[in-house]
Amino acid sequence: MKRRNLLGLAGLSALAMAGCTSTPTNSGSSTNVNKLDAILPKYQPVDLVKPDIVVPPPAAPGFLSYPSTLVDAITTKPGKGGAPIKVTTLNWGTTPPGLGKNKYLDAINAELGVNMDFAINDGNTYSDKLTAILSARDVTDVLVVPSWNTNIPRFPEAVGTLFEDLTEFLKGDAVLKYPMLASFPKGAWQHCVWGGKLSAVPFVSDNPFAWGLFYRKDIFDAAKLAPPKTAEELYQLGKALTKSDAGQWAFGDITDYVQMIFKVPGSEGGWRVEGGKVVNKIETPEFMAALEFTAKLFKENMVHPDLVGDPNAGADQLFKSGKIAIWQNGLGGWQNTYRDQLKVNPNFKMLPMPVFAHDGSKPLVWGADEPIFYTFIKKGLGKERTEEILGCLNWCAAPFGTKEWELRQYGAEGVHFTRGPDRVPVTNDTYNNEYGNQYTFMSGRPAAITGGSDTPNFVQDYTTWTRGAVEHIEANPWAGIKFEEPTKLAQLNKPTQDKIKDVVRGRRPLSEWKSIVEDWKKNGGDEGREFYAKALNA
Repeated sequence: MKRRNLLGLAGLSALAMAGCTSTPTNSGSSTNVNKLDAILPKYQPVDLVKPDIVVPPPAAPGFLSYPSTLVDAITTKPGKGGAPIKVTTLNWGTTPPGLGKNKYLDAINAELGVNMDFAINDGNTYSDKLTAILSARDVTDVLVVPSWNTNIPRFPEAVGTLFEDLTEFLKGDAVLKYPMLASFPKGAWQHCVWGGKLSAVPFVSDNPFAWGLFYRKDIFDAAKLAPPKTAEELYQLGKALTKSDAGQWAFGDITDYVQMIFKVPGSEGGWRVEGGKVVNKIETPEFMAALEFTAKLFKENMVHPDLVGDPNAGADQLFKSGKIAIWQNGLGGWQNTYRDQLKVNPNFKMLPMPVFAHDGSKPLVWGADEPIFYTFIKKGLGKERTEEILGCLNWCAAPFGTKEWELRQYGAEGVHFTRGPDRVPVTNDTYNNEYGNQYTFMSGRPAAITGGSDTPNFVQDYTTWTRGAVEHIEANPWAGIKFEEPTKLAQLNKPTQDKIKDVVRGRRPLSEWKSIVEDWKKNGGDEGREFYAKALNA
């Protein structure tokens, strides 16, 4: 899953300066989430299993063994047995069968006491789908929205118009009716406030990192290569790994990760403070250096040609097949990719490179503290139906160590999995055909890194990387403030990103970058600068 911070250009209102939220408008709004305690759910942890590997927060802990006994955490079915709850969600990969043709859905719906009926969309094009359904005001009972898709035009207005205000259902002690939801940290709930109202249930991030730079360790080992510690070493790796005559290239599109290597700012989509002045990343010398470096990788044909024309043209498959050896991606898909590829290639090994800076100095790591997904409930369903849906979300959010977690994660024993010698479920073809993160992406769940015999050493590898990266997370000067993009500036983001793609691919000369920045400033960049300066002063 690609997870990135959003470009947070917004206009600041007097209400926002006072720590409240203005009604979202074309000029945007800003909320000091630290002043919203009165409407946030009470935090009550659910401690069932102690982690084996403790990682400094906000990264998630690791569990090396599977519990010998699972807890039955929810004994009362939340569903009322009425009409199916229709859910719009997303996944990456083949769409599994739907209601009535899927034993995985049958097993969980039986535990819920009501059928959940999923419309699953392609995660790569989900932004287009969301834009269409929100514009048409045609939403299902439940809608799952990735955090990186909340920057589509007029999204805050859609939230206020189309989705239920969950404040009275969940604020304070009210959330204790849903104890699994009460175990979510305060920071995750803060992001769920739009227009001064608690509007969604968060999917708690299992890592606070925007990107990993994955490499095929099996390919590196065969070539006696090691991960780089500088940008020059990364470039030399590109030369060593690119063998176009043999159908192998070094890289996918690693434009964003290269920016991080060169210490380009990433807070709020790329803002930082220099000598008291607010500066966007595209104005910095670090960004120019990253741009020049990335353009060199493209120019010297180190990037797979399929990804030159389209950065989303199956980079995951190219990485799996070994046609590229280095791939920028979020950490969320690591375990599933590893598990799936071991079944067809027992030598397959993928790891994220230890974080490094271009010059070998202390690295800078972009943070990503937002929830991965938001789950919204359609407005107007009534109190009883809304509570029923919240009860189902509470069931789905049961943590590691519970029977509910196992059923949600692996399906039914004997149907979707058998147990390995370590008691960890080993999934089969039925699971692979029927599972599509249906209940997982809308569940929230407390973060926990778990593994098993089907992904050997995954927990150790994961937590080793996160422990090495967490201390280098970039400090965000605007921590504690949530920004909602105004329409005009939301529309500025994509053209700018398209111009970045053109420059690194050689379709525009590097010499044009200065004029591109000037256009960006005139068309809304300077408004963003003024906003962030005022928010910082406030």
